[in-house]
This record gives sequence, structure tokens and C-alpha cells, in this order.
Amino acid sequence: MAVNVVSETPDRLITTPNGVVHPLAGPSRGSHQLSTWRIRMKPGSSSPEHMIDRDQVWMPVSGGFEVTVDGETASLLPGQAVVIPADLLRQVRTTRTHGEALVCMTPGGRASVPGGEGTVPLPWAE
Repeated sequence: MAVNVVSETPDRLITTPNGVVHPLAGPSRGSHQLSTWRIRMKPGSSSPEHMIDRDQVWMPVSGGFEVTVDGETASLLPGQAVVIPADLLRQVRTTRTHGEALVCMTPGGRASVPGGEGTVPLPWAE
């Protein structure tokens, strides 16, 4: 099949303490070189500080984000993108409004937290 349209489906929805992740393209959906997902985060929420062993690109579609990577913080709005390099400590926060972004990385990424043991897969990137 040359054209593979992937839609969000309720059975693949992943809820975290800070938002909702909608997996889109990935190996389980026919994309072997890229994984993409849409994330919606609540106003004033933040991800835990963590590291991922893959580069990621975050592209806001609504709301605002603050992204801290390796101790440096930047604001991010719709129409912008941020490249977060692999293996650097990162945290993503929303501002006073909700935040919605499209995220992209190569498949197979694993996350870790400072002081934690081992790594965990990112189920929305599979």
C-alpha cells in the first residue's frame, strides 16, 4: 500500500498523569523509520525530568510550552519547533493554558529518570 493513512483510535490512547498521548505513525502502524504522536498536556503541568536515547522534535499546535534541556530553558509556541538531542536531561512544561504538540523521533526509544534503574520503552513510539 503506497498511501497509509493513520488515524487516532481510542484503543491506542495513553493517559499519563500530565496529559494524553495519541500514537500516530510508528512500526506498529507501518512506519519503520519515524514515530509520531500527538500529546495534549493540562495547563501548568510538566513531564518528569528524564532522558530519552533518541533525538525528538516537538512542534506545538496550540498553547504554549517551556522546554528545559541540559539546564537551558526556552519558550515554544505554535509555528515553532524544538529539537531535543538524545541523552540530555529534559523537562517539558505547559504554560497557564493547555498545550498540544506533535512529536517525532526514530522508533525504539527508551527513557530513563535520574536516580532510576534501567530504561523503559515509549509505548506511543512503537
